[in-house]
Amino acid sequence: MLRRAPRLSLGVKLGATVLAVVLVALGVVYVAVVPRLESRLVDAKLDDLERSALNAFQLLSSDTTLFDNVGGPSIVALFASENQARVIVLQRLDTDRLAVYLDSKRPSTPEVETDQVATRVLTSDEREVQRGRVRRQGFDYAEVALPLRSRASFVLLFSAQLDDTLRSIELIRNSLLVSGALALAIAWFAGAAATYRLARRIRRLEGAAERIASGDFAQPVVDEGRDELGDLADAFERMRLRLDQLDGARRAFIANASHELRTPLFSLGGFLELLADEEIDEETRREFTDQMREQVDRLTRLTTDLLDLSRMDAGQLALDVGPVDLAECAGTLVDEFRGVAEATDHPLELVPGAAAYGVADEQRVLRIGRALLENALRHTPPGTRVRVSTARVGGRAELRVEDEGPGIPAEHVGRLFERFYRGDGGAAFGSGLGLAIAGELAQRMGGSIEVSSRPGRTTFTLGVPFSTDPPPFSRENAPDLTGHAQ
Repeated sequence: MLRRAPRLSLGVKLGATVLAVVLVALGVVYVAVVPRLESRLVDAKLDDLERSALNAFQLLSSDTTLFDNVGGPSIVALFASENQARVIVLQRLDTDRLAVYLDSKRPSTPEVETDQVATRVLTSDEREVQRGRVRRQGFDYAEVALPLRSRASFVLLFSAQLDDTLRSIELIRNSLLVSGALALAIAWFAGAAATYRLARRIRRLEGAAERIASGDFAQPVVDEGRDELGDLADAFERMRLRLDQLDGARRAFIANASHELRTPLFSLGGFLELLADEEIDEETRREFTDQMREQVDRLTRLTTDLLDLSRMDAGQLALDVGPVDLAECAGTLVDEFRGVAEATDHPLELVPGAAAYGVADEQRVLRIGRALLENALRHTPPGTRVRVSTARVGGRAELRVEDEGPGIPAEHVGRLFERFYRGDGGAAFGSGLGLAIAGELAQRMGGSIEVSSRPGRTTFTLGVPFSTDPPPFSRENAPDLTGHAQ
């Protein structure tokens, strides 16, 4: 029913829930206590009457004066006085009819002749003691009846009003109702106060969520409670900080990407306008064409990097992780860049080392190695020696690219893996995405890239988890084909 009333505030709903719980609890207590108490008090009264009736039965069984006109009324009156009960002797007329023979109450009332407890004695085969609760003339009575065995045609009936007992039960019932109403009122006010405070905290969280959803990340989410709502507020605050960082990165990404795209496009447009001039000689035209090809290559690399970044951000970049021989990857990289190194006058050296098997994606390792090696060749002066090596350190397999250049300033080292960051400003070649992509690829493979730099030595180290098993097509597992042609 509360779910069907969405316009009710949370405080009202929680208060009503608390009220319903208390009401049900009080109802259970009332049902469990009052009827059982009433039953026990009535049973106790019946037990007392039964003991009195049995005592009277022992005396009357041997006393014949009960059935004369002089001694009978006196004896019945004595029993009634001692037990605070009405004592009646009923005479059996036939199989199902009784008549008052003696009665301690004067004048006697004829309705006792049809008393339910007394008539059960007539129908009882064993003539045992009968007991029960009856109502006559608007009053409740506890009654015990038994046959006088020496006088089988007579029934002895003890009857006592339950007024005092029922008044005690009524007092208890009223006390429960009053205390229950007071408890309900206290529960309502206490629940309303508590839920009002909770509702205020929830409304503050709701407002914070609305601000975050609208793109306002400036105001922090604060809640001083040390409970589930406090934990939720902390989660909102972490989300706000993360979204703020992502929003800043998105804006910087868009600005930098648009700038990086605009520069080569503007250059291409300028070259096209110059090529439209019919007076340009063939050598100049060829030079413009080469420069345009370089700009197209730059656009191609940039769009490829942007596509990879978008895939990584969307979680759609697939990895084929398995055992990889980093030594083989180092050799492949040196072979690929040997021509570039010679053209830029960089001595490129492959340092042999022990087998270094890692758990990674081989193609991604090669791409990271290309970015590191290209970075070393491009940002060091001609004549700088560059080395590629592998090693195993603890539980990691490492691929290292080391150069003997002037080093990287300390203020730039911490930002090398930021997107579009170029340490030496806009004059640097490239988009500033190569190291950023390399760092994210390493993290996704469970590894990392570490940088150490000082004048005369700069080392980029790719570390991935070590593999105890060599890759299936490593040089160690390659079949030996020598001598098969003999």
